[in-house]
Amino acid sequence: MSFWSNLKVRLSIFSEFWYFLRFRKRWWLGPIIFFLILLSLFIILTEGSAVMPFIYTLF
Repeated sequence: MSFWSNLKVRLSIFSEFWYFLRFRKRWWLGPIIFFLILLSLFIILTEGSAVMPFIYTLF
């Protein structure tokens, strides 16, 4: 299996999620998922940096 076809299979979860939101009318899930992804990326990118003490004060 090539890289691009493997990547396409792995990213199909986003198209399935979009299909679920569109046809089940669960629009309130979109901002929640977006915020969780944004927060997890923020935590991953700032891991071990000088920003961590400020993150701890927020939570």
